[in-house]
Amino acid sequence: MVEELLSLLHALLDRHQALCMENHQLLKQLRLLVCERARLLRQVCPPSCPVPYPSRFSGESGRLPEFIMQTMSYMLANEEHFCNDAMKVAFLISLLSGEAEEWVMPYIESNSYVLGDYQAFVDEMKQYFGWGTDDEDDGDDDEEEEMEEDH
Repeated sequence: MVEELLSLLHALLDRHQALCMENHQLLKQLRLLVCERARLLRQVCPPSCPVPYPSRFSGESGRLPEFIMQTMSYMLANEEHFCNDAMKVAFLISLLSGEAEEWVMPYIESNSYVLGDYQAFVDEMKQYFGWGTDDEDDGDDDEEEEMEEDH
């Protein structure tokens, strides 16, 4: 009886290891497919679109607001192609390069929920790359509030 259980446990461990290896291979294939899809999406630009195709984003925090505005404008002008959040996120991912592309890989590998939630994905980008907040403005607001309280 014990030998049967040990044999079964050994078989389960072998199967688990095989599934882990298969999962690893599938993740590698997924990465390649995502990169290939991104390459193909970059080649597609409808000629009649009044909004220019967005520039790539490689992770410069000062460019994130511009990148988000460009992609939002493009998606609005071509809303028939971006009918759900997953398509919008996929479009953003297709325009990432360098550090930004490296940043997104763990989300893809873990099949994160943000891949299907546009706002959550943008929020994650803002949190990681920064949104160009201007600390000087914050100080000015405090000074203005103090001046109003004095009067």
